Amino acid sequence: MSDDDLVTGEAVVLELRLARLASRSVAMALDVLCQAVALLVLAIVIFPVDSALETVVGLLVTVAVLVGYPVTVETLTRGRTLGKLALGLRVVRDDGGPIVFRHALVRGLAGFFVDFWALGLGGAVAVFVSLFSAKGKRVGDLLAGTVVVRERMPAGRVRAVWMPPRLASWAAGLDLSRVPDDLALAVRNYLLRRGDFSPPAAEMLGWRLAGEVGEYIGVPVWRGVPVEDYLAAVLAERRAREQARVGLSGPAPWSVQASGGQLSGGQPPPSSGSNPFVPPV
Repeated sequence: MSDDDLVTGEAVVLELRLARLASRSVAMALDVLCQAVALLVLAIVIFPVDSALETVVGLLVTVAVLVGYPVTVETLTRGRTLGKLALGLRVVRDDGGPIVFRHALVRGLAGFFVDFWALGLGGAVAVFVSLFSAKGKRVGDLLAGTVVVRERMPAGRVRAVWMPPRLASWAAGLDLSRVPDDLALAVRNYLLRRGDFSPPAAEMLGWRLAGEVGEYIGVPVWRGVPVEDYLAAVLAERRAREQARVGLSGPAPWSVQASGGQLSGGQPPPSSGSNPFVPPV
């Protein structure tokens, strides 16, 4: 797992990467351009007004655009302004789920008063805070519990685990709630890096992990099912459920090839009446 992987509250690694300062700055510049155009249009439509009201109206319009634009657009698009859309970025919760109005409002208000405009010195505060944040967060993200991620990634960098097709229906009926987070991450790392081990070491480690997983789900590895397929089915199903829970779209867990190549197929384990396969000693 790389430092840029987004790990949800269930310790499921989603194929998203944290957005860094450069891409966020370009997205922000595009958004500022959109806001400037909106202010120009509103100025032409609204002004001239009574000179006594000009300052008040101008201030209200400016605040409405600088705060209302990001809050409204991020709420309607579930985390994307026009600038973020152009750069392939999205705001999500810290657990990977989609944001709602509350998150967008906190980010918008913090952006106006702290990060960029009122006290933000034209964005200097946002840049400074982002540079010292492990996830590139500005003040608005810290207060709202959000993070900006990149949605569009080169296909070669997306790494997930295959769901062996013959095990999909079996895995769908498993109770995975007791599988601890650290074990799930260990299984994922093993499957994606299995080719880095010698065959005996990979076999031994796979059986050890399968034994631990079997204790939590109550189903051991069955005869004729390769241990890597058993682990992949459990992990891919867990990931699919987490993606459905947080409401994020992404590559299906059985459609992305792991680094070591497609996992071998195996017969689905029977529900009852068969003896589990005993690993070689």
